[in-house]
Amino acid sequence: MGYTEKEILEMCEKEMQNPSTFYQTEVINYRGRVTDTDELYNEIVAKYVCKHIKKFVGGIPKITRKTTYKTASHAGERIPSDLRKEEQIAVELFNQKHFDFIGDIIDYQTPLKNTSKDVAGKIDLISYDGETLYILELKKPDSTETMLRCVLEAYTYMKTSDIEKLLLDFGLPADTNVVACPFVFFGKDQHNEMKEDRPYLKNIMHLLNSKPYYIIKENNGYKIVEG
Repeated sequence: MGYTEKEILEMCEKEMQNPSTFYQTEVINYRGRVTDTDELYNEIVAKYVCKHIKKFVGGIPKITRKTTYKTASHAGERIPSDLRKEEQIAVELFNQKHFDFIGDIIDYQTPLKNTSKDVAGKIDLISYDGETLYILELKKPDSTETMLRCVLEAYTYMKTSDIEKLLLDFGLPADTNVVACPFVFFGKDQHNEMKEDRPYLKNIMHLLNSKPYYIIKENNGYKIVEG
């Protein structure tokens, strides 16, 4: 079944009533084109977010953790077999530590909840290059989630964080620049989207000060390239 532009916009309007979970909505991952104007579903959603950027940004509440953001058991090295593939990759990247463009990965699966009642995920990876802290939203190579989902999820996690306390817990300067970025595999779905004509997706990334970083798997580990 196909949807019209009006129907896609109505879905967006409904989901934007709760900006902190907007990135989770199914419509963000719809692929294909609307039946009336032949525009990409994803570009219509991106256009909607651009027009409602203040509501999206301003509607994500901050959660302050009473305990530290830095989890003592996150030492890396051993990778438990029961971890999801994405989490296994995160630990592998953490173990490798240093990368071009994003500096040192200093944590993985960083918790955002303060209590069990809080609605919040975990930051996949955090890295620091001496000036900037990167909130990285990792997607495994076969992920079918859209780049728009990656961008909005990363930004939502950054806004949910108490940045002042996050920096303090990791022993970083209070004036550290913080950005939220997609962290996806080179040559896969999200990277391929960025090579297409998607002006609204790219405008959202500009508005949210976000840029993609691409992962390339090599025999001896991973390397990172800029988007």
